[in-house]
Amino acid sequence: MLLASLGGQQVGAQDRDKTPDIPLDRYYVDRDKVGLFRRILSKLHWSVGLGYGTTYFKHDLDGFLLYNPPGSGPQIFQGAVPPAGRFTNWVNRVETDSSAFIPTAFLVNSDTASLGFKGRAWNIPLKLSVHYEFKQRYRIGAGYSFEYMNLGEFKPQSFQNDIASFNPGPAGGLMRKYYVLLGASFYRYDKFLFTGDAHIGGFRPGGNFDGVIKRSVVFNLGVTVEREMSEYFRLYVRPAYEFKNYTLGLPDVSGGLKHRMNGAYVTVGFVYRVPELRKCVFKSCSAQVNHAHGNKEYRSRMHPIWKTQDPGYGENYPTLIKYKKKNKRKLNPY
Repeated sequence: MLLASLGGQQVGAQDRDKTPDIPLDRYYVDRDKVGLFRRILSKLHWSVGLGYGTTYFKHDLDGFLLYNPPGSGPQIFQGAVPPAGRFTNWVNRVETDSSAFIPTAFLVNSDTASLGFKGRAWNIPLKLSVHYEFKQRYRIGAGYSFEYMNLGEFKPQSFQNDIASFNPGPAGGLMRKYYVLLGASFYRYDKFLFTGDAHIGGFRPGGNFDGVIKRSVVFNLGVTVEREMSEYFRLYVRPAYEFKNYTLGLPDVSGGLKHRMNGAYVTVGFVYRVPELRKCVFKSCSAQVNHAHGNKEYRSRMHPIWKTQDPGYGENYPTLIKYKKKNKRKLNPY
């Protein structure tokens, strides 16, 4: 009896030490994983922006003579005087004039004076881009932009009283740019994020440019200031400065004529990231956090895409729903 009693105490002690098995499968359902395509898509940030810019044209006429007949625009040429043909447009296309040379008209050689013209064009760019962010700081992507540019007036850098300004035509055209995007965030203040970035790529002038044009690489350097509206949606403003040039081929002119066309831009727009989870399918659901119905997980319906999906009730809605709008007149809102 004594041995049986001791054995029973040992068995009871072992039973008490054991953790009871709880059939959790009866209460928790394994949630379906989000599809691979949507997971990849949720890592990409899509940007759309509209802006305004100013392009600063400048070119030097080293090796040329400049001739400006009375009542007409400036003309340039190389070679002997009087010339057989002169260029009346050497900015966006090649146009010539072979009218009779007037010996008494203004004539100056670049060997004895610094010759050149400056112009200021205005631009309206529409930019589309996509990028991937990693380590919560760096970003890499690609973009494309459509940019309307109006050339405007070109003014002489010297002899302003003797050389007339001119407007190369046609003035307006749609320029296209394509680039690789590289950036790094360097400062955060509350919901504002500051990122230094570079757009490196190429450009294709619009239909108002014609002839043999050799284009350079485009370097666009800027700072993007983003205001985070939610984890999926941001508003941004981006001031930037751009470096680029091109060379227009001129008949019988070795190397053509090089034009610098740097520009300053300000772009505003938004950045959108596709949520990994779909919005809850039940319109009556008021869950504030990511939650499940059955074996599928959803995000909250209570927050628009431009508001933070935060589980703390009242952060976005300080007043309870039962006290808002038409519910204020109900004796029992629920």
